[in-house]
Amino acid sequence: MILSLSATSLLPAEAAVLLILLPPVAAGTTQQAQRATVFTLNALQRQLGAAIRVLLINETNYPAVVRSFGGRGLPAFVLLRHGVELWCQQGLPEGPAIAELLLSKLAAAPGITQPAAVR
Repeated sequence: MILSLSATSLLPAEAAVLLILLPPVAAGTTQQAQRATVFTLNALQRQLGAAIRVLLINETNYPAVVRSFGGRGLPAFVLLRHGVELWCQQGLPEGPAIAELLLSKLAAAPGITQPAAVR
């Protein structure tokens, strides 16, 4: 499923997006484990602020979205800005330095022009 983590609805439309691609929930996965993942990603969203919007994409509900990223092993995360992939990695974004790494990838990306405003 796509979950917009609590603070993301207030982020500007031009924010980059970090897609968290998740495999189908395995039979035996506890709700506690799922909540821990969401808690970790909410903390990451707070660290990233308005620069990057964190979205969860569950393969069960959105298989076409997950497939569009070329069959990477899951879980995986993909950093996008204006539809352009800036960086990706297999696994979940974890650890104390991940927010800094993501922000540095965003800053190092070549300039991507913003779409013209509709008048």
